[in-house]
Amino acid sequence: MTIRLVSFDLDGTLVDTAAEIAEAVHRAFDDVGIERRPQAEITNLIGRGTRELMLKLLARVMLEQPALSERVQPDAVLERFEHHYAETAGCFGKPYPGCVATLERLRDQGVRLVCVTNKEQRHAERVLAVTRLDGYFSMLIGGDTLPVKKPHNGVLAHVLRHHGVSADEAAHVGDSSIDVESARNAGVRAWAVPHGYNAGVPIEDSNPDRLFPNLPAIADEVDAVLGPLPA
Repeated sequence: MTIRLVSFDLDGTLVDTAAEIAEAVHRAFDDVGIERRPQAEITNLIGRGTRELMLKLLARVMLEQPALSERVQPDAVLERFEHHYAETAGCFGKPYPGCVATLERLRDQGVRLVCVTNKEQRHAERVLAVTRLDGYFSMLIGGDTLPVKKPHNGVLAHVLRHHGVSADEAAHVGDSSIDVESARNAGVRAWAVPHGYNAGVPIEDSNPDRLFPNLPAIADEVDAVLGPLPA
């Protein structure tokens, strides 16, 4: 097994962003007079992009409180969320333990690193910049970068073509069933870590090819295959 490229999901895989997303949701709801929702509920909606998260959350709110539909316009709430998340993105997020060391080890072994997320490109760029992870990746694919997003096979296929890497030389790492499905659809290895969100469901239920206990274990695996760098 030769690994030339590893792509990583962002939210729940490299960086714990749940608190900053929830804070932006809370502020947006405050602006339009909607009662704040539990953070756990918001966290369980992370994975398909912040716009879809907000639309699902608003649909729940409107179903529970139909009278709100007479005075609250979804587009207005989305606009307020965009405003607030531009402020909170990256500010509360924390890279998971061993994240930086893992990326450094893989980079030093000559592995190409890509970040593939369903978070909108502008928000993903800010999270990576504020957490100082942006310099490790040769490419960032956001949920609105291409005409399709994860789990569509076109996303990772685009990454492979751009880097001239075959599917059997690549792995995708994530925390959710979306990431496992994305990897399978593109024919790359489906690797997972147990921290993260995945709608509150254990990631092992999605049957990834490998479930690593933490991020550094991924670098250990690649190191074992590639062997030591030449002196």
